Amino acid sequence: MRFLRLVILYVFFLIFSSIETKAQPIKKVTDKSFYSDDVLFGKLSKPAQDTIITKAKEGNELNEVVVKSQASLIKYGPNGNSIVNVSGTVLASSSSVSELLGRVPNVAITEGEISVLGKGEAIIYLNGVLINYERFAAIPVSQIEKIEVIANPSSRYDAEGKAVINIVTKQNIESGIMGTAHQHITVSNFGGTSYNSLLDFSYSKGKFSFITNYGLQLGSNRELLYTTRTRPDPYEYLKSELTTDWKRRFNNYSNFGFGLQYNFSSKDYISLAYSGNVNDLGGITESRNAIANNSGNSFYATDVDRSDVLLNQFINLNYNWTTVKGSTLFIGAQFSNYNQQIGDFIEEKGEVNETPSERYLKNDLGSRINIMTLQTDYSNKISEKTKLEIGAKYSFATIKSGTDFLISNEENGNYDLNEDLSSDFEYNERIIAAYFNYGNSLSEKVNFSIGARAEKTKYNLYTNANEIQKFDKSYSNFFPNLLLNFNFSENWKGHFSYVSRITRPRYQALNPYVIYQDPFTTIEGNPNLVPEKAHAFEIGTMYKKFDFKIGYTYRINPISGAALRGDTPNSYVLKAINLESGHVFFSSLSRSFNIKWWNSTNTISMNITKQVDNNYSYVFSPVKPQFYFYSNNTFTVQELFKLQLLAWYLGDRSYGLGTDNSRSTVTVGIEKSFLKEALKINFSANDIFHKFMVSGDYNVGQTQIYYHRTYTSNYFKLIATYNFGNSKKTTYKKSEVEQSENSRAR
Repeated sequence: MRFLRLVILYVFFLIFSSIETKAQPIKKVTDKSFYSDDVLFGKLSKPAQDTIITKAKEGNELNEVVVKSQASLIKYGPNGNSIVNVSGTVLASSSSVSELLGRVPNVAITEGEISVLGKGEAIIYLNGVLINYERFAAIPVSQIEKIEVIANPSSRYDAEGKAVINIVTKQNIESGIMGTAHQHITVSNFGGTSYNSLLDFSYSKGKFSFITNYGLQLGSNRELLYTTRTRPDPYEYLKSELTTDWKRRFNNYSNFGFGLQYNFSSKDYISLAYSGNVNDLGGITESRNAIANNSGNSFYATDVDRSDVLLNQFINLNYNWTTVKGSTLFIGAQFSNYNQQIGDFIEEKGEVNETPSERYLKNDLGSRINIMTLQTDYSNKISEKTKLEIGAKYSFATIKSGTDFLISNEENGNYDLNEDLSSDFEYNERIIAAYFNYGNSLSEKVNFSIGARAEKTKYNLYTNANEIQKFDKSYSNFFPNLLLNFNFSENWKGHFSYVSRITRPRYQALNPYVIYQDPFTTIEGNPNLVPEKAHAFEIGTMYKKFDFKIGYTYRINPISGAALRGDTPNSYVLKAINLESGHVFFSSLSRSFNIKWWNSTNTISMNITKQVDNNYSYVFSPVKPQFYFYSNNTFTVQELFKLQLLAWYLGDRSYGLGTDNSRSTVTVGIEKSFLKEALKINFSANDIFHKFMVSGDYNVGQTQIYYHRTYTSNYFKLIATYNFGNSKKTTYKKSEVEQSENSRAR
């Protein structure tokens, strides 16, 4: 390899030596004609995307020409997928991975659910293997190189979820010492002030590599939900106006981790990684519910003093081997542990027909989730155009929780156990999965990929909520997929895909334990949930810089949520439910361009969603299309600083069973580098018009329900980033075992 590198350098020297040139001072060029597509699409690791071309003058005196280009934000693939560059773009200034994904085109985040527009909820991968939401939230943004949005995942990817978002971290970590320190300060009139400190550090010498990171968030956050429930029937008339205000305090929101790797050779290595996060959440949740019915008027004020502590820990060990011909073998194991302790104190005051009442409640919850996963993947590169992938996975998950709900009429009095709100829950699940994927060419212009994934699931569930319930079930699923790529010409490409997927209920959605809001409003799990299945079709084409695609998804037993009437006339229970079916049609057109001083990415799409159900007495409504507009722009001002403008709009949606109102955001920022780009200062104003609010309405069980949720999305943020170290190029690679089970542990 060293001899080959010397030969290549010598050839380049001969080429440039043959060019007659006069001595010129070092200059910076921004003409994109100097670049290949790899440079334009941001595949270089340096933030400024520098390329240094050595040129010779007479007498063999060498000068440098430093070529700089603003990294392009997004690259569209012929198979319908897209690659979003993070390093060296405006996205690198995000405080968290969740905030980063909210700025990615065609990706929406609502109430903790990450979705790809036109596809549905996505699962998250880290460097090609599946991770859970808590692990995802602990990834430092500074370590992320790019985001791959895989709209049509093959059988290589777990069947869980309708799309895949693969987070790729920087692989070119340098030998020696290298680190980055970040300090974020976020100020919001609505949510208060928070501080986020992050440090990641790496050291490599010889065959050993070590990386570690730590992040700490302190401060406050806020979320406000306004809900009305109306039963217009004069015989059962009810009007409830409920306001819930979560005033969160981050006592200790921290994430941490380290990784060790030993390289046996350039082709195989073994790595061990440990990571975790602690979420110590305090603050007050204020709930106000005014109820009017045929019996009179009542009002309830509930204040919950929060004490929620969550500790998540992950250990994974894996081995990777690559052959000379490019075939790969991966063997890995991972253990995940989730521990949650809740000790909420609830003070409740009521007034029924001008008669006051008062009582005190305690909600004590202990929960533990353990997940063990073993996985192996083998990819055989038979030829340049032929590839076979096979793999298998075994996972075992066990969940145990117990809830004690205590009630007293006096704050310091005796508390009695409320058996209706207390419960025990136990769940055990085993999943065995195997897959294959085969790719080849039909002709010079057509290639294909065909595969299938088989999964067998067996579980048992026990709960004594309401009454003793026991389930012991098993089911098998087969998920085929097909992808055809057409290379009509250099500027015109196309694809067709069929993908089948499954979405299993999250573990906590199955747990019927009670989250108490007021005497007539609770949030509860549903042990009767069944998995949702989806069949997705897509046709797309790329012509020059334009990317266009249309698609259709048929959903069976789609998982949704609703406020359903409880056991008493005024009570409502918020829970996850299965609908009968769903239909989604979508189309999308995207265009990106990059000139000397302006980088812009733009997308417009249209979605039509129809949901069908006859089990919960929904009132059907007309179906109307939803439009989405996205534009992300970076302006480089005389190489002095960068101006950033991000705006997107998601229009109204009417899906047959209800309506979602529009929401949007506009974010502006400025970024300046100092000390030869070792220090970077970024100031931004996020959601400056505060239009990111989730609202809508639906009619179910003779009740009209309207909801409006406001987040801490409008804020000013100051970020200081400092890079330090003295190192040389090497490689640290880190993988995690694929785990769809972890994504359900929330």
